[in-house]
Amino acid sequence: MAGVRSPFAEEPMSRSPIFTDIDYEREGKQVGFLHLPYSPHTDAWGTIPVPVAIIRNGDGPTVVLMGGNHGDEYEGPIVLGRLIRELDPRAVRGRLIFLPAVNLPAVRAGSRVSPVDGKNMNRTFPGDPLGTPTEQISHYVDSVVFPLADAFMDLHSGGSSLDIVPSVMMQRPEDAGLRGRTLDAVLAFNAPLTVVMDTLGERRTSSAAALARGLVVIGSELGSAGAVSLDGLAVCERGVRNVLHHLGVLPLDPPPERRPTRLMQIVGADSYVFAPADGIFEPFHPLGTWVEKDQPAGQVVFLDDPGRTPVVARFRRAGYLFCRRAPGRVERGNGVCVLLNEYRE
Repeated sequence: MAGVRSPFAEEPMSRSPIFTDIDYEREGKQVGFLHLPYSPHTDAWGTIPVPVAIIRNGDGPTVVLMGGNHGDEYEGPIVLGRLIRELDPRAVRGRLIFLPAVNLPAVRAGSRVSPVDGKNMNRTFPGDPLGTPTEQISHYVDSVVFPLADAFMDLHSGGSSLDIVPSVMMQRPEDAGLRGRTLDAVLAFNAPLTVVMDTLGERRTSSAAALARGLVVIGSELGSAGAVSLDGLAVCERGVRNVLHHLGVLPLDPPPERRPTRLMQIVGADSYVFAPADGIFEPFHPLGTWVEKDQPAGQVVFLDDPGRTPVVARFRRAGYLFCRRAPGRVERGNGVCVLLNEYRE
């Protein structure tokens, strides 16, 4: 199989070990694999075959669509698989690069982190060509795939640990021009909620790496709590198609469906509530509730010590309850609630 070379190929230590017989420049539809050499106890000369698909037709933008960054988030991968099967290359103007199960070991395990190295892929960018398997996949995406692209869609859900109101997400680029193009794209996604996210300085995510490459970046959170959300699937497929219409990759006839959206943001660290003790978190409010500063968010109860007084967790600001922990069992420091406020420039 012919290898795809990194843009840093002149630096031997920076070459990606991943190879593929997919041709990123070929017209039409291709479905295949990125092969990462991997040698565990059970397979001396094997690979991790990461699924990839390319649909290309003539000139136009290149959009990278990623799912399975976390292996327990199912809505994005389901929708991307459907698009790979159903899209006719003749309807495309430009190029679509699909990575529907990019963290394949985690996807197979239904796990947030990869079972082969214990890594959370969304804390490994821009990756390392000589690192662990997860770091090597991140490096390939950052050094080979992102330089081909104009826009990046990173489709996430709450996974096993969170239940989230289905939404489209964006990080706020520093560059005003890129910020405007990104906001236009996330508004075109047209989810019930449009959320500007404060990452608290986190720079190791796929979205942060794509922003550093100057791409328009659209994220999502699609509900779930460890299940497949029907609402999340509907929001995801409609939103992805809306953005591809907006970018000119899919035809504008029929026009994308528009529904009301609410533009909000995660303001900062005080938007998060963390478990104050080990035990069972008993929430006090349903998702979508407006809550006030110092109002109890819930309490940690102790099933093995029923006479012990529960420990209350409180909101540190007023806001809209966007996200809540799904499993009842918590350890001190687990995130249990996230609030939104109206977006302000």
